Amino acid sequence: MDCGSETPPVMANSARRYVSAALALWRRCESLPFGRAIFSRIICFKAPYFGSIRPRFEEFRPGFVRVSMKKRRAVTNHIGTVHAIAMCNLAELAAGTMTEITIPSGMRWLPKGMSVEYVKKAETGVEATASVGEIAEGPAREVPVSVDIRDAGGETVCRAVIAMWVSPRRT
Repeated sequence: MDCGSETPPVMANSARRYVSAALALWRRCESLPFGRAIFSRIICFKAPYFGSIRPRFEEFRPGFVRVSMKKRRAVTNHIGTVHAIAMCNLAELAAGTMTEITIPSGMRWLPKGMSVEYVKKAETGVEATASVGEIAEGPAREVPVSVDIRDAGGETVCRAVIAMWVSPRRT
C-alpha cells in the first residue's frame, strides 16, 4: 500500500522546503485508481483514532487541505445528524495534516487548542477545508489554522480554529 515506488522529490519549491513524507505519498497516490482512498487509509493507519470517521482526502497541498466524511450511522447523534464531535475530529484531521505539509522541515507542530462554532445541523455528509498562510522558520509560536465544514449543499455547518503550537525541531 505504498502507492508506487518512485523516489519522493527532495525540494518542494523555491523556498527550499523539503517535501514531507505525507505530501510525497499524496503525490504518488492521488492519480491512481482508488489512490485517494488508499492515501486516506494510510493516514488513518498512522493516526488510528481518525479511522472512526472514515475520512477521504480530496485535496492536499501546502496551505490547503480538503477532506470529506460521509454521513453514516457511526458518526450520527441521537437526532440523526452528523455528531458535533465527529466534525471536530474531521476539523483536527484537516488542520493537522495541512500543518504537517505546510511547515518547513526544521519545524514541528502539535495541536494546542480548538475553538468551535456549530452553525447548523449537518444532515448530509460533510467536507472540511483547512487553510493557513505561509508558516516560516522561526521561534516557537501559536499558529491559528482555520477550518470550515460544509454540508453537501455547500452550507457552512461548523467553523473551527485549531491553535497549532509550531516550534523548531530538537536537534
